[in-house]
Amino acid sequence: MKKLLIFLSLILVIYSCCNNNTPVNPHADTAKEAQMRAMGLIDIHDLDSTIAVDLIYAKPYNFMGRVLYHNVNKAFMLPEAAEKLVKANKLLKSIRPDLNLIVYDAARPISIQQEMWNSVEGTDKEDFVANPARGGGNHNFGNAVDVTIIDCTGHPIPMGAEYDCFADQSRVNIEQQLLDEGIITKRELDNRLLLRKVMTESGFLAIDEEWWHFDNRPTKYARENFKKID
Repeated sequence: MKKLLIFLSLILVIYSCCNNNTPVNPHADTAKEAQMRAMGLIDIHDLDSTIAVDLIYAKPYNFMGRVLYHNVNKAFMLPEAAEKLVKANKLLKSIRPDLNLIVYDAARPISIQQEMWNSVEGTDKEDFVANPARGGGNHNFGNAVDVTIIDCTGHPIPMGAEYDCFADQSRVNIEQQLLDEGIITKRELDNRLLLRKVMTESGFLAIDEEWWHFDNRPTKYARENFKKID
C-alpha cells in the first residue's frame, strides 16, 4: 500500500510539471531586450502603442535573407528619440488622420552590425551600412530609427524604393533627378516629403543615402556620449 501511495505521488508530480498552467507573457523582455532597457533605452510602445512595429531583421525577408534578431522583437531607442517619434506620429495624424508611422528598425546590437557589414564590404553598397570598425552607426546606440508611413489598411504608402533598397532610387539628395528621369513619381516624392516633414519637424535628422533612416543626434555625438549596444 505504501509503495502504491509513493507511486501515485510521483505520477501527480510528473503531471503537475507537464501541465503547468502558469501563463507565459508574450510581451516579456528577452535577455537582450532587458539588457537594452538596463542601458536606459525604452520600448517605443511604452510611450505610444499606436506606432506600428515590424522589425525587418527579426524575419528572414531582408537583404541578408535570414533572421538576424533572434532575441529582439521590440523597437528600443533612446528616450529622447522615442519622444521625438511619438511627436512625429502625432504630427502625421494631425495632417493625415488616416496615416500612421511604422518602425522597421531601431536599436541594433553591434554584433548584428558586423554581420551586415561583412555582407557589403568591398561592394558598391558600403555607404549604406555603417562600418563597426569606425565606431558603429547610430542604430548601435539606439540613436536612429528606420520608419515609413502606412495607410489605414496597414500597407506602406509608395516611396519609390522599397526599404533597404541599396540603390540610387533610395537616395534623398538626388530626388529631383530621380523625378526628372522618371525613376520615382510625383506621388512617391510627395510621400517622402511628408515623411521627412513630420520626422525633421519633430527633431530628427535625415540622411542622404536612405529615405527611411532618421537620426536622433549626429553620429559623432552618439559615439562620444552614448553607450554602444553589445
